[in-house]
Amino acid sequence: MSVNVVLVAVVGTLFAVGVYLLLERSLTRVVLGLLLISNGVNVLFLIASGGAGQPPIVGSSAPERMSDPLPQALVLTAIVITLGVTAFLLAMAYRSWQLHEHDEVQDDVEDALIRRRAERDEASSSYDDSAGGTLDERGADPAGESTQDSRDGDGAPIGPEGETP
Repeated sequence: MSVNVVLVAVVGTLFAVGVYLLLERSLTRVVLGLLLISNGVNVLFLIASGGAGQPPIVGSSAPERMSDPLPQALVLTAIVITLGVTAFLLAMAYRSWQLHEHDEVQDDVEDALIRRRAERDEASSSYDDSAGGTLDERGADPAGESTQDSRDGDGAPIGPEGETP
């Protein structure tokens, strides 16, 4: 079996451009990247299936000359799945346009905080193992603030003015 080098180059180009577009901030470019990658996968399926053969109808030709219908079924299934995912991403991009008048995905505040802490090589305040127990048992939320009443050194609750009840 010989492979068509031009089709392999087309698959490589579709994948490369698709991955580049997926890494962009705009949801429209993400949709285009997804479409290019899915088309690259479909062409790859057809390349891997081999050359064209006779129709897979029993009695019309010899079994060794028939083409395999499985790659064609996989490509049709991939087309349907890509259509559904594309419709979902387009709906997200349209909703983002309605709300913010652009379709760019913003950085998450927590992601930025984690990135800054990683650059400084420090752990978050919620990762204190010396207190023992889990965050829920200690009553702390992920931001590190206590959700229960403050307590003094003996474990007695401290009121708003600092006195113990």
